[in-house]
Amino acid sequence: MSNRIIIAGGGTGGHIFPAIAIANALVAQDPSVEILFVGARGKMEMEKVPEAGYRIEGITIVGFNRSSFFKNISLPFKLVKSYFQVKKIFKEFLPDAVVGVGGYSTLPVLRLAQAQGIPTFIHESNSFAGKANIYLGKKATRIFVASDGMQKFFPANKIMITGNPVRKQITNSTISRTEAIKYFGLKESLTTILVMGGSLGAKSINDAMLEHMGQFERRHLQLIWQTGKTNADKYKHAAEGKEYIWINEFITDMEMAYAAADVVVSRAGAMAVTEICIQAKPAVFVPFPLASEDHQTHNAMRLVNKSAALIVRDGDAKLQLVSTSIQLAKDIEMRALFTKNCKLLALKNADTVIANEILTSI
Repeated sequence: MSNRIIIAGGGTGGHIFPAIAIANALVAQDPSVEILFVGARGKMEMEKVPEAGYRIEGITIVGFNRSSFFKNISLPFKLVKSYFQVKKIFKEFLPDAVVGVGGYSTLPVLRLAQAQGIPTFIHESNSFAGKANIYLGKKATRIFVASDGMQKFFPANKIMITGNPVRKQITNSTISRTEAIKYFGLKESLTTILVMGGSLGAKSINDAMLEHMGQFERRHLQLIWQTGKTNADKYKHAAEGKEYIWINEFITDMEMAYAAADVVVSRAGAMAVTEICIQAKPAVFVPFPLASEDHQTHNAMRLVNKSAALIVRDGDAKLQLVSTSIQLAKDIEMRALFTKNCKLLALKNADTVIANEILTSI
């Protein structure tokens, strides 16, 4: 009889893409396994999971709104409703195990699984664990983490350091810098800085680039600039006609962008940090200041403390980001040190390790 596994979570690409990577690894190791995703209605997992070829059930769940008390009035009712929705899903699917990857749907799904004695597995992608995962970790079968030092959040005997699951096209990329630079229509002779702030964009990063973009040309540097959706037209207009800048809202082929980059400027979401380590790219991180538990700063500092990256606070980005990025781009010795130390932090086969542990534990 085949194993039936529920994977719960989503909300952001940083949760969804690792979840899909785990699902793919489970199927690769056991083609008979049946997988069902459970996500939050209206969130991006409801689109991305079916695109990856998996079935997903949506539940009525939202998170606590930190900016408006009144928006939280309906929260208890939605939590109760989601509990009954999850109960119905369990009754129909009869899971042998449940995996939580973070996001709104993780809490009600794993909580019910633990109440029913079903093995539960948590993947915590950040260096600072979220409150829901800390709570669920007490009764979890196994907790997969991205970095060391996580015993301050979880029972030490349940922790397994695996790293974060990353898309195979990034971990297995063999694209040359020459090929990638040509793809973006840039010059191979110039040092290239990849700037990215997520799908919606990062205002502090984008505004810093906008205000000081002329400095890159003066220092003989070129940019691959992913602006994200917000105000994309404004940034594209400002960069129009500048041959040293490739600019767009999205980068479809991230493996090309990493291959072309000599330096990366990025937010410090768990997946961005993991991919930068795997690609061994010198980076300047600008953590998103409103991330829960300030986890992006913790993610970035893990590398900074091991001489593998630099950090610029969000509030300092306008004045310091461009000069710091240029300094790193021009410092060949520092770049070599960061590349060497990133390689030591990179764990490339997280999805396979996680899948194997789940399948051997149920």
